[in-house]
Amino acid sequence: MRAVRWILRGLLALVAMLALVACALQVALGGDEGVPPRSEGALRVATLNVHYIRLRADEGPWSVGDWEVRRGPLDLAFKALDADLVAFQEMESFGGGEGTDVNLALDWLLERNPGYAAAAVGDPREFPSTQPILYRRDALEVEAQGWFFFSDTPDVIYSRTFDGSWPAFASWARFTPEDGAAFTVMNVHFEYRSGSNRMLSAALVAERIAPMQAEGPVILLGDLNALHGSRTMAVLEGAGLTFADVSGATYHFDRGINLFGAIDHVGVSDGVEVVGEPVVVRRRFDGEWPTDHYPVVADLRLPLPGG
Repeated sequence: MRAVRWILRGLLALVAMLALVACALQVALGGDEGVPPRSEGALRVATLNVHYIRLRADEGPWSVGDWEVRRGPLDLAFKALDADLVAFQEMESFGGGEGTDVNLALDWLLERNPGYAAAAVGDPREFPSTQPILYRRDALEVEAQGWFFFSDTPDVIYSRTFDGSWPAFASWARFTPEDGAAFTVMNVHFEYRSGSNRMLSAALVAERIAPMQAEGPVILLGDLNALHGSRTMAVLEGAGLTFADVSGATYHFDRGINLFGAIDHVGVSDGVEVVGEPVVVRRRFDGEWPTDHYPVVADLRLPLPGG
């Protein structure tokens, strides 16, 4: 009996210690500073993983019914960002198969925000439209757009990743501002389970952005599923990108639980200045979490034309 009591005491002590660690992480990786005023002369960008919607489910997490609850808060979150462009990941209404014409979240935000248009979209049979980039119509013009999959056959639409798991890809768009030089936004979502897939995906992105950087600044936004300082990020840094130090958690388990650092990031090529620190918007909107990630917002100053 004495041994059992010692074991129970040990287990209780371990549970108490883990609870204290979790509380400490929640405080250290949390906090909501709010969206700051826009920096004068800066381009405001944001990234947000919105989680796919399950079209065949009427109720439960990520179902159509759940979307009806979240869609208002998502619109409020989008408006609160006050961004010139927002790169979205997992903006998909999944009904089984590939290339569906239904995209509830995209249609909803465009309907509610007529001052914005969508880049990196098209006919789903030819362009995977689940990673759109929404941008201000009056501030930016789209010059070109494209995609490639994290695969041995990157130019084959919906091709599976390097180890055969679910398709994952990058979308991109080249923009021209009213009074500035053209720049490219690369929107990525790396797989969360496989480290080798993330490394190979990062290497492919590094290869694809090289000619883009020769044409002008490149901004990389998205869900890397990797922490700051990771080997995945190092591959992209080796390609000439510098990553802003996003403080605290950006993924919260759809519960506001902050257990590890940022996995959603903002990277910029030479000549692009990050003005101040990126902001993570950790709050409910209208009493609901819009998704299981927090938005990340950053103000950037692009080089002047000819500079």
